[in-house]
Amino acid sequence: MSIDHYTYRVTWSPEDGEHVGLCAELPSLSWLAATPEDALAGIRQVATDVVADMQAGGEAIPEPLAEKHYSGEFRVRIPPQLHRALAMQAAEQGVSLNRLASAKLAG
Repeated sequence: MSIDHYTYRVTWSPEDGEHVGLCAELPSLSWLAATPEDALAGIRQVATDVVADMQAGGEAIPEPLAEKHYSGEFRVRIPPQLHRALAMQAAEQGVSLNRLASAKLAG
């Protein structure tokens, strides 16, 4: 497993007035920097250090999201009234409820 496969994101933090680097697999970590490039380099280094510490301590290392298998299915609970409204909308459009929900989530 390589931290190169982790999901990194850099965004602007108005509160801090700097760019912040984040790692989805290690959500408690962040790195502030003046440039996006430095924020990315910083969060990558922090992730490397934390994963090394976790390995040394015998802790489980988070699997990269990109390497996980996704079935394409998940359950969502919604109020019965919304379920009815969506079922009616799907019927009116001539599509399955699943197709309608997928389109709404993708949109």
